[in-house]
Amino acid sequence: MNHLFFTNTPAHVHLYKHAINALESRGHDVLVLGRDYGVTKPLLDYYDLPYRLYGRLATTKWSLVRHLPAHYWSIVRQTRQYDPDTVFGMGAYAAHAGALSRTPVTLILDSEPTSLDHAVSRPFADTILTPYAFGKDLGPNHYRFRGFKESAYLHPDVFTPREDIREKLGVGPDERYVICRLNAFGSHHDVSQSGIGPKKRRQLVERLAPHATVFVSDEGGKMCFDDVDARPFDLHPGLLHDALAEASLLVADTQTMVTEAALLGTPAIRSNSFVGESDMGNFIELEREGLIYNIASFDAALDRACSLLDDDSVAGRWAEKRDAYMADMVNLTDVIVDLATNPDGPSAVEGLSRDDAPAYRRETRPIEH
Repeated sequence: MNHLFFTNTPAHVHLYKHAINALESRGHDVLVLGRDYGVTKPLLDYYDLPYRLYGRLATTKWSLVRHLPAHYWSIVRQTRQYDPDTVFGMGAYAAHAGALSRTPVTLILDSEPTSLDHAVSRPFADTILTPYAFGKDLGPNHYRFRGFKESAYLHPDVFTPREDIREKLGVGPDERYVICRLNAFGSHHDVSQSGIGPKKRRQLVERLAPHATVFVSDEGGKMCFDDVDARPFDLHPGLLHDALAEASLLVADTQTMVTEAALLGTPAIRSNSFVGESDMGNFIELEREGLIYNIASFDAALDRACSLLDDDSVAGRWAEKRDAYMADMVNLTDVIVDLATNPDGPSAVEGLSRDDAPAYRRETRPIEH
């Protein structure tokens, strides 16, 4: 069988990398259609995945509008040339590629606010998978799983941190360090949203530096390190999860790395304009479990960060909470592989359910089908 996977962002590479390897080991043919966005291409190369690029995208909010026609032209041409039997992705590109090639499409979605993307992709999807905590009903083809999309690559069955990551970072065996992840806010779903601005970034480092070594991972590449007691995270992006697993704390205005930190047992503070009453189910769930903090106020986020770094019991407590929470979490890679190879469809795949979202995440009314 021929399986087509779309990787529009670095997170998508991680989501599908183990499933792609598993399918290839079973004798299936796999092609990744990737977008040259951020570190997506370096990750595709690092994991030696079989890919072609359908286009590029800058980390600016209007880059997608300018490149969209060329992206679709390339996607249509390459999809027809490859002639897939299944298509996997996280949005409109995959859905429309499947519709045009008359191929079954599986979408994995985890962000409730991206309503426009849901509207243009959901009608063309044969199967939609979301975390159990997802707060929308996406119709009769919507299945839930215990976990998050990050469960495909950070589940204990598939991820073991490197033992030499401290040496690669240049930190001592007992040296505490913090990772600050700064979002470029360049995606279509980031329009009108904001995070930790340039002035606050400097303040963030100044407050954290007395407590721990500070590494900054800046997606937009705009952080100025002159006269700032912080280091850029300059290891290969494929080592970021290993570094995150050893960190004492993550402070971020982005989304994915916060969930990743929680699944690795690293305390995380998320501070951006998404935080609030209409926040995404992933982050409400993880905060309820005591694994992350969602704090809209920058000053309050700083105070919480310092208090966590001053508490020597945090590492042990977080490890216990993480292990307990992940005890019944699915390995999403297994689910993806089963979906790709099981002719009986999602109802026959272990780990998927048609159950409703938790009561605290349900909308007052479902979206229109």
